[in-house]
Amino acid sequence: MVTAQKREQRLIDVPMAIESLSGDEIDKLGIDSVQDLSFNVPGLTMREDGPGSYTIFIRGLANQSGSGALVGMYLDEAPLSLSGYDQLSPVALDLERVEVLKGPQGTLYGQGAAGGVIRYITADPALDRVEGRVKGELYTVSDGEMGQKGEFIFNAPLIEDQLAVRFALGLEGGGGWIDQPEAGKEDGNGTELVNARGKILWVPTDKFSALATIQVHRAETELGLGYEEADRTVDVGPDRGEITMPKQFDFDIYNLELNYDFGFAELTSSTTQIEHDHAYPFTYIPREGNYSYGVVEGYDERFVEAEQFSQELRLSNDDGAFAWTVGAFYSSGERSLVVDYEYLYAPAADIYTGGGVLYDGLYYFSGSSSDSYSIFADGAYDLTDKLTIGAGIRYFEDEQTSLIEYAPGTGTENSAKFDSVDPRVYLTYQYDPNATIYASAGSGFRSGGFNSAPFDPYGPEQIMTYELGTKGTTRTLQYDVAVFFTEYEDMVRRRLTEVNGAFLAESSNIGKVEVKGIEAGIAYQPVSGLTFSANAAYLDSEIVETSDTDQVNEVGDPTDYTPELSYTLGVNYDFDFASQYPAFVRVDFNHRDAVSYIDRSSFLPSALPQMSDELDLLNARAGVQLGAVALEVYATNLTDENASIDPYQGWANANRTRPRVIGVSAAYDF
Repeated sequence: MVTAQKREQRLIDVPMAIESLSGDEIDKLGIDSVQDLSFNVPGLTMREDGPGSYTIFIRGLANQSGSGALVGMYLDEAPLSLSGYDQLSPVALDLERVEVLKGPQGTLYGQGAAGGVIRYITADPALDRVEGRVKGELYTVSDGEMGQKGEFIFNAPLIEDQLAVRFALGLEGGGGWIDQPEAGKEDGNGTELVNARGKILWVPTDKFSALATIQVHRAETELGLGYEEADRTVDVGPDRGEITMPKQFDFDIYNLELNYDFGFAELTSSTTQIEHDHAYPFTYIPREGNYSYGVVEGYDERFVEAEQFSQELRLSNDDGAFAWTVGAFYSSGERSLVVDYEYLYAPAADIYTGGGVLYDGLYYFSGSSSDSYSIFADGAYDLTDKLTIGAGIRYFEDEQTSLIEYAPGTGTENSAKFDSVDPRVYLTYQYDPNATIYASAGSGFRSGGFNSAPFDPYGPEQIMTYELGTKGTTRTLQYDVAVFFTEYEDMVRRRLTEVNGAFLAESSNIGKVEVKGIEAGIAYQPVSGLTFSANAAYLDSEIVETSDTDQVNEVGDPTDYTPELSYTLGVNYDFDFASQYPAFVRVDFNHRDAVSYIDRSSFLPSALPQMSDELDLLNARAGVQLGAVALEVYATNLTDENASIDPYQGWANANRTRPRVIGVSAAYDF
């Protein structure tokens, strides 16, 4: 069962492509982060700027430019996308499942969900039992340091069948492998993590429930750039021996969900407050083929503070032939970025022969706010016991302000309003009690934004996707197939303009993109306990129109960070060890074609496209349950592949695959 359409449904009855991973699957696949998730969900890619900082892409809608997110993130009912650069990515902890919704979700999820949505569904308090888990884990990273993880989960009813609490705590330390020899740092990218969640559920009657959640995330990484060279070191410009500031990525999430059943419909209220602090280093070193090679190198210390309040109200009914949802959503957020930066500038391109002038102690400030509201409705009607048609629509309005300064008190605040109407239509035909075919057309929207002076603001983007698919299950087989075509209008791209060594970025609407794709998944169980699985995505993305002023792309270019082919293969065998102890063995293989990055304003034609490496990752895990004790041994990246995940190598801003990890864990359930 999934809740992708904000009501509980069988996965095969939802008229969209969804990847749903249970909590048990997440554990067996070793998924801790969004990056781990991207290796296991074909068509999902991302860019990392240090641990916890991810820009996420789905189905070829891959674009770092623009101020808003293209893929929405949720923790239960709480929206986690504060901006395109500030997406709070949960670490796996006491999860019931993760749902990856592919394609525009503008009708039900609004702005920031043009490419899709990732939903982390956490375990709710159980009203009728005391239960919990204590888990410890040790692992070693090839040519790196030992890492440790701990987990504690406790659930208890305070008033049986009415009031219960659930607490989950995750701790992590060590596990680094990246060095900065010039600064004397070794294995510096291990993250010290504290991740805690508390939930309290109150069900005083069979009509009303209240669920309060608090999530606290604290993470610190000594060498937090996230970038590395092929020799597992990081270069920092302009001083290779620069002692970089540690990366701190902290957030607090407060959510209150209220539900009341009126009989004819159920009312849901979700209130969320998020507070986020992020301090991190950033460096850039143009490599050969970059127009700025030998001209400039820089180092920043960046400080982000952001907060967001959101409120959603919706009324829904899924009894009878007509299932419907109507609702309203409001969000208000503020963000500030302060940068202390320096750069070495050599207009004669002679940095590496001793030239250049160092400019340091420089200042940059960016402040922004957004107040948005939307109203939405979605309904599905059963024409027959097999055929269902549905439609939805959402109106969205966003008022934004922006202030950019290179010296305190020198900027002028800009403001603008953006709006969108996002419709959706779909039908589902049940050709078997456990199989459906569906067709859908849905739209998404991403707000416009602002540039620094003297550049003009840029407009919003519009996305429309047409999709046809089928899903089904038999006694031994589960399958899904989807084909789609996406039109991405008024795509925003950013070009870099160098002014006396300083880079000024101008974002503008440059043209139109088309993406065609096919996705398929299968799980086959030939005998009891043995399951073979495979998932794949083929994507063909192309920029089909550009404006006359576009200096970044040309017609025929693919979109960035879009693999043509990605797939996963897996085999899992459940059996009884010594005839009485449940055990399993699992092996998984993940493949992703190389992805590209194109920016003609920054690179010589001979250096384009910038490319990542092709990825082939082999993982294995085995475990046994000895009464209340669970023991596991695992290995990730068994072949110790050292490959570039990111194509942003021409700026020395690419991350690489984690070296081979071998670990053991022990858990006690009570």
